Order: sequence, then C-alpha cells, then structure tokens
Amino acid sequence: MKSKLDVVPDMLCRKACPTGFSAANPLSGIVCAHLSCMSKTTKSPKAIAAVAYRVARDTLPEHFSPYSPKKFTQPQLLVCLVLKTFFDTDYRGIVQILDDCPSLRKVFELKTVPHFTTLQKASRRLLKAYNAQKILERTVKIGLGKRKTVKLAAMDSTGLEARHISRYFVRRRRSKQLQTQEETTYKRFPKLAVVCDCQTHLILSAITTRGPSPDINQFCKTLKPCVEKFRIKQLLADAGYDSEANHTYAREVHQIKTTIPPKHGRPTTKLPKTKYRREMRTDFDKETFGQRWQSETVFSMIKRNYTDSLSARSYRSQCRDMILLVLTHNLGIILLLKDLFYRAFLTPLFYQTYEIQSNLVSKTLYNRVLL
Repeated sequence: MKSKLDVVPDMLCRKACPTGFSAANPLSGIVCAHLSCMSKTTKSPKAIAAVAYRVARDTLPEHFSPYSPKKFTQPQLLVCLVLKTFFDTDYRGIVQILDDCPSLRKVFELKTVPHFTTLQKASRRLLKAYNAQKILERTVKIGLGKRKTVKLAAMDSTGLEARHISRYFVRRRRSKQLQTQEETTYKRFPKLAVVCDCQTHLILSAITTRGPSPDINQFCKTLKPCVEKFRIKQLLADAGYDSEANHTYAREVHQIKTTIPPKHGRPTTKLPKTKYRREMRTDFDKETFGQRWQSETVFSMIKRNYTDSLSARSYRSQCRDMILLVLTHNLGIILLLKDLFYRAFLTPLFYQTYEIQSNLVSKTLYNRVLL
C-alpha cells in the first residue's frame, strides 16, 4: 500500500505566491515557482531531499573511512537526518517513513533503509561543529549566489522547548498579602542564536547554547563564523547585545556598521561616555532598525514549519537538533531563491499515472538542483 507521499508527492508542497508562477516547457509539464514572498519555504520532502543530497555531496566525503562497510554514504545519512527534522519525528519515525516511501528514497539513491541506531551514530559524526559549519556556509553561498556582500543582517536569539510539555516561566504570588502575580525563570532550556540576512531570511551563522543566559557575551561568538566568509555592511541587534566592546569588535575589527539600542544598564537621561554607545543615543537610525524584526520572522518560520520543541534530552543532542533546524531552514529557502521548487504537471493529478509523475519529479529535482 502506497503512502500519501507516494500517491500525492506534490500535496505536501506549500504553494508559492500565485502571481509568481510562469509556465515552462509545456511538454515537460513543469512549473517553476519564482520567489515573490521571502517568508515561504518548500513543503516538498523530495525537493528538500534533493537539495540536501547535492549540498552534502559537495561538502562531505562519500565515506568516513576507507574501511567503512560502504552500505550508505555520508551524504545519504545526512539527508535522512534532514528529513527527520523536516517531518518533525524521531529516528525510528524517519526509518519507517523511508521504508514506506520508495520514491522518496530514489531522490537520494538510497537502496536500503538504515537502522535507526545508524542514524543516531551518524548524527554525532556528521553534525560536529566543523562539518556543520561547512554545510551551513555552502547553503549560504548558494542562496546569495553571486553576491558576496550582505547589505543588512540581524542578530537575535530564541529559546526552544526542552520537552513537548515544558514551560519557561512559572507564575507565583509575590507574597501572601499581595495578590499580584510575577513571572520568574525556573529552569534551563535550549537556546539558539543566529545572524540572518534580512533580505533572504538565510541564516548566516548560528551557535547553540543553554538558556537562560545573557546575549551580551555571545555577540562575538555568533558573528565571527559568518564574517570570516562573507562581508556584512550593517548589523542590527536588540538591546540585549548593547555594549561598547561589541560595537568596537564589529566596527573596528570587521568594518560593520552596528545599530543597537543603548539601553543596557540603569535607566538614565545622561549620555553614555563611550564613543559608539553615545552615537547610538544621539544619531540612532530608527528606520533601518525597524528591519530587525526579520530575525523574529526567521525564528517564526523555523518554529511554525518544523518544531518549537526538541525531543533530545542531553545537551549535545539538543545542540545537534538545533543545528539540523538551521540547515533544514536554509535548504528550504534556497530552493525558492534558485528557482528550484518545482511542481509536476499542470493537469489534475488524477489524470496522470503515478509512475510517470514520480520519475519526472525525481529526475528533474536531481538533475537541476543547484546547477
């Protein structure tokens, strides 16, 4: 019995803006969804698998060791991990999905479904900081295309649920006499800090930590990976990153104009004594700073499209899951940026045979992704 993914491979695709469609060759029946609204990502698992496979092949060796069993390649295992995040399931769940969907496996040439423990062990190796950074840089290069400069970027952080039933805050009374309530942080949670491109919503760099923790001392660590590979003209951040040291690092070391509200510390009417914080008080660019909410859009896209809670329990596993969220988000974005989000056949699905449609989609995605 075929699953829904096999019978209706395009039903899981989010439709891009209708005005953005342009008919391609009518013989192929392919319609290319042009980018018209940046807060959209693909809902096609085949598209995600195809682009993830091509990116992984460009950045990872086929096998970890010459003595590996060579039953699976490292790019294939990475695609399985990306699909696990895409479907918001666990290792056992993605194994069952792949077993039920042979057409999905054909996209990344997976002949045998790996055991769930194979995927769990592969995540420890493939999602190490060095490998994850290489894959992330590759997705950004593809998304930016010929652009090597990001005109406007935003930095922010967010917390994720450590369990499906979890709370960041607990309400309690101030005292027995006063009936007012207060909210207080009572436990740790996974924390993701990113630098994103305000134009494309691509995540340029990301670090994973554990909250609650201050943002001010994570500014340099979050910014450093992306400025080593890309040029950023202006960076926006909220008041949690406000410090003279952060301004100095961005402006004098990397020549990045920073816009951060000077609200750190006690409220006062006096001007700050330091150079850049005083400039923020006297000549603050309100109009440009209004684009800082693009970072909130990125977090909203991740939490709505994939998940806002992590099933992992250990700290390291939670960090790997957050990195997978970042990679999956970027892969979904670049499909639209590169006009690689395809929908098969203009005629209704019921007039097409399953074999023709499945083979055409798989072949087209594999051959045209990232060309």
